[in-house]
Amino acid sequence: MHPALIGMFVFACTFGGALLGIGLRARLPAHHLDAESRDTVNHGIGLIATMAALVLGLVTASAKSSFDGVDAAVKQTAVEILSLDRVLARYGPEASEIRRGLKVAVLNRIERTWPEKSSQAANLDPIEAQAGSGPEALANAIDGLKPRDDTERALQSRAVELTEALLQARWLIHGGSPTSVPWPFLMILLFWLTAIFVSFGLFAPRNGTVLAVLFVCAVSVGSSVFLVLEMDAPFEGLLRVSSDPMRFAYEHLGE
Repeated sequence: MHPALIGMFVFACTFGGALLGIGLRARLPAHHLDAESRDTVNHGIGLIATMAALVLGLVTASAKSSFDGVDAAVKQTAVEILSLDRVLARYGPEASEIRRGLKVAVLNRIERTWPEKSSQAANLDPIEAQAGSGPEALANAIDGLKPRDDTERALQSRAVELTEALLQARWLIHGGSPTSVPWPFLMILLFWLTAIFVSFGLFAPRNGTVLAVLFVCAVSVGSSVFLVLEMDAPFEGLLRVSSDPMRFAYEHLGE
């Protein structure tokens, strides 16, 4: 399910829970809403709110760390691509065909990972779809070079190292699952949040200010879940890892 739909569903459940609490307030006997009952409910909901805040904070930090890790890996990959191109340029004309193949492979990966049409899903399959233009083919071509002196042997060895690093980065960037937030976790968190908002409405007076505050709080909670799920899928949705480093590398290949 799309993160935006999940965020709206969380908002609907939490704000609906607040309205449910307000409705229950008008129907419960008075002794259910006295000071002692209020204190007991507040203590119980305080425990749930603390657990929900801790869990949501940890998940947000984890999703942000994962997003930043992928972003850093993309930038590092762009640097390694440019380094590989320069090493091949220093090797000489024998590596010209490999450099052209490298540019084709980079363009293919950019188009598959960051499609121009926003409605088109990113293809995160680490295995290249086009035979002969993927990193494995480039690695085989580099291994097939026949160096004539120690300088060319050193350049070939360095090119092989950079190619292997690119192969590893490809799995690091694209090999993960689309989302790491399990559905049972979301359901439990949603139950906690709904229970908290029911308690808010249960002891809140019925006026416009209270409803506006509860509405804003529900929007904030739904937005936080939306952000977590957006960062958990770094190549989809509104919050995407930027393609600028890879496009910069592509524009400077072959120079």
